[in-house]
Amino acid sequence: MWFLSRMAKTFRSWDVDQMVLLPPSVYELVPAGHLAHFVRDTVRDSLDLSVILDTYTAERGFPPYHPVMMTALGGLFTQVLKLCHAAGLVQLGHVALDGTKLKANASKHKAMSYGHMQKTEADLAATVQGWLEKAAALDAREDAEWGRDRRGDELPAWVANKQARLEKIRHAKAALEAEARASAAAAPQDGPPATRPPGVPHDKTQRNFTDPESRIMKTAEGFVQGYNAQAAVDAASQIIVAQHVTHAPNDQQQLAPLMAQIKANTGRQAREISADAGYCSEANFRELNRRHIRGYVATGRQHHGQASAGGSRQAKVGTRTRTMQVKLRRGGHRSRYRLRKQTVEPVFGQIKQARGFRQVLLRGINKVTQEWSLVCLAHNLLKLAKAITG
Repeated sequence: MWFLSRMAKTFRSWDVDQMVLLPPSVYELVPAGHLAHFVRDTVRDSLDLSVILDTYTAERGFPPYHPVMMTALGGLFTQVLKLCHAAGLVQLGHVALDGTKLKANASKHKAMSYGHMQKTEADLAATVQGWLEKAAALDAREDAEWGRDRRGDELPAWVANKQARLEKIRHAKAALEAEARASAAAAPQDGPPATRPPGVPHDKTQRNFTDPESRIMKTAEGFVQGYNAQAAVDAASQIIVAQHVTHAPNDQQQLAPLMAQIKANTGRQAREISADAGYCSEANFRELNRRHIRGYVATGRQHHGQASAGGSRQAKVGTRTRTMQVKLRRGGHRSRYRLRKQTVEPVFGQIKQARGFRQVLLRGINKVTQEWSLVCLAHNLLKLAKAITG
């Protein structure tokens, strides 16, 4: 009776099986002029998706959604850049370089240093060996008492877990040693003498068990497990003209690859570039000279209110670093170096603050590189949409 009295209330009709009489229009859900329509039309009409479409060869199963509806745009960065170039957004008069740290899809607490691996490996090996010896003695006693009919040779879960952890540590330790050997082989023969034998990593060198290709990196907020995402940005319109990802925590080795990618992506080279002190090296200055690019690269940290990015310490006379230092000091506030902050730093701000992209979703440097390419492509699409549609 209570149930019937409660059901006396009249409710709106609710029939989950009722069909919609007429299908809704996309424009009822997404109004005309919305950015989504621009992105869809650009993907459908202006990009070559043959690499993706050619993978759909099998006729089995229910017909899939058309790939254009759900494309992953990671490999199409260059095509969108060419659209930006055709729209007059890529000038290459001045290009600013910088790197930003992105958190990996892994916790820094899942990393272990080489020194700690050595100690843990020895401790775990001794523990597991002790357990196995005790288990063997117990098996011998049980065989003598009850016979050999039962196997009893399966490892208990509490032993197997330790054994699996030991194998994981040994694998990570071997990977660090392989990296150390490769690094030693690539080092110049006329360089300073090595402080450790070849193939022996430094005790503090770390490897993450969740994403082994990520690294511990220092940021303004502290240390993170992450990747170093690089971008070269055109000062004319903040279009990203080159990008890649590295697991090297510093930027010094990234200038040459960015310069090469600018030329490959656009068919020509930037006339001048600016970069912070992380890119300062004699090798980088030689690279700029070889490519006939005017460089404005800080040779020291620029403090607030300081006119020059030349740094307080004098570089060695006769070096390219000293020449750069003098050029920046002479330019002061009027130096072309001033364009760096207003070119590349706002782009990272738009990506990380406005769009909330501070952590990657994928693991491994190849997949993270594609993810960063997609983010940079989306940034360029937004700039293109604003330029075309206002």
